[in-house]
Amino acid sequence: MADMYEGDIPKEVPASEDYAPEQENVMRGHKATIANPQTSEKAKEHSRKVLESMDEPYDPAQAHHGSQEEEQNKDPGNVARGLKASISNPGVSEEAKEKAKEKLSKLGQ
Repeated sequence: MADMYEGDIPKEVPASEDYAPEQENVMRGHKATIANPQTSEKAKEHSRKVLESMDEPYDPAQAHHGSQEEEQNKDPGNVARGLKASISNPGVSEEAKEKAKEKLSKLGQ
């Protein structure tokens, strides 16, 4: 069996190359930590320091989660289908279902 061709497959991947974190993903994670209201102040402070060391200071007031332009480019049919799905989903609260119904009526559905 030792004579079998093993090709160019390395027997072991060096630890440094195994799962090197992507810097942008690391920054995203720290930004999410800062924005999360359930995260401790100690964790938030650590994330702020890490971001500052990466020359990426983070101001939660400047964070955006979707622009108005993105909101306008949504397909109305997809929006309506999502709202209808929320209304029929047994895991959605009655309050959320009412809001979905209101939004659906504004769309003319």
